Amino acid sequence: MRVIILGGDGYIGWPLALSLSKKGHSVMIVDNCMRREVDLELNVESLTPIRTIEERINSWENITKIRLQYENINVAEEYLKIKNLFSEFRPDAIFHLAEFKSAPYSMRSAEHKIKTIGHNVNAANNILSAIIESNCNSHLIHIGTMGVYGYNSQKNTFIPEGYIDVDMHYDNNFLEKKNILYPFNPGSIYHLSKSLDNLIFQFYNKNDKIKITDLHQGIVWGSQTTETSMHDDLINRFDYDGDYGTVLNRFIIEAAINYPLTIHGTGEQTRAFIHLSDSIKCLELAMSNPPNPNERVRIFNQLSETKSVISLAKNIERITNCKIDFLDNPRNEAKKNELEAKNDSLIKLGFEPKLLNDEMLEDLLNFAKIYSNRCNIDKIPSRPKWN
Repeated sequence: MRVIILGGDGYIGWPLALSLSKKGHSVMIVDNCMRREVDLELNVESLTPIRTIEERINSWENITKIRLQYENINVAEEYLKIKNLFSEFRPDAIFHLAEFKSAPYSMRSAEHKIKTIGHNVNAANNILSAIIESNCNSHLIHIGTMGVYGYNSQKNTFIPEGYIDVDMHYDNNFLEKKNILYPFNPGSIYHLSKSLDNLIFQFYNKNDKIKITDLHQGIVWGSQTTETSMHDDLINRFDYDGDYGTVLNRFIIEAAINYPLTIHGTGEQTRAFIHLSDSIKCLELAMSNPPNPNERVRIFNQLSETKSVISLAKNIERITNCKIDFLDNPRNEAKKNELEAKNDSLIKLGFEPKLLNDEMLEDLLNFAKIYSNRCNIDKIPSRPKWN
C-alpha cells in the first residue's frame, strides 16, 4: 500500500514508519519537526539521543536498503502543499499523528491553549479537505485518546467503542431510540481538541463519505520496537518531563535515578495503558482492515489494560525499593475513578494485547539506566496547573 504518515518523526510515527516500510509498503513521512521545537521551548531533551529526521532516514536506508520518502510540511498551515502531496502520491492510507499531544502542555497558558486548539483543529480540517480536493479516496486513520471521555467514576458500566444506544425522552412524553456518540467530557484543552477532531470527522464522513478510523488510545509506554532497536541512529524518543512524560515512562526514569516516584493526588486514578509496539500493531490492523463503503466513522478503543496509578507505582517500588512521593494534583479531575473500556473490535481483527509484567518493567528500567545521565531532574515535576 501507499501510505502517508503525518507526524512520522514522532514517538509513535517513527516506529510506525519503519514497521510499515519493512513490511513492503511505500511510506511517505510528513513532519515539520515541531515536536523538536517544543523540546527547545521547554529546554528539555528526550532521554534517548535522537538523530535528525534526515539522519534517521539515511541510516534506515543504509541498514535495510529501503528508502523512506520525506516532506517538511506544516499540515495546519500549508494546505496547498498537503493537497498537492495527496494528489501526487495518491495514498491508500493516511495516518494523522501530527498534533500536539500533551494535556499539561496545552494548559500552560492562554497562548498554549490557543496554539493547541488552533493547530490540532486546523490540521484535521485541512487533511480532510485535501483528501476531498485531491480525489485520492484515502482511508484516514487518526490516533485520538480515551481522555475525551474524562475520568469520572464508573461502576457496573463501561466505555463503548464510540457509540451507545439511548432512549431520548422529550417534554411531550415522546420516546425516541437513537444510537449516538458516547458523550465527551474532556479534562484539558488537549482532550478538547481531540473531541473537536471527532466532530469534524463525523461531518466529513457524513457529507463526503470519507473512510475514517479514529483510535481512542490509552497511555502509551515503552520506547523501543524491533526496528528502532536495530541501530543507535534509529532509536526512538523517550519523554520523561512534566509536560510530555507519560506516567509509566516517568516512573521508570525516576526509579532509574533513585528519584521518588511522583504521584499526583492519591494515585487512585485508573487509566488505560498500551505498549508502544502494541500501538503500532493496532494502527497496522486498522490500515489492513479499512471501513466498508459508506460506513460511519469507525471508533476503536486502543488499549491493552487498565490500571490505577498507585498500583503501577507499587509494582515498581517492589522491584526497585524506590520511594513514592505524593504531590498535590495539578489537574482538575476526580480524586478516584473506575475505568472499564471495550476493545472488542481490535481483538476481533487479531490484536493480542501485551500485558505489563515484572520482566517488561525491568527491561525498560535497564534501558532507562543506560541513558540516565541525560536526565535533567529539574524537568521531572509537572509545572502546569489547572485546578
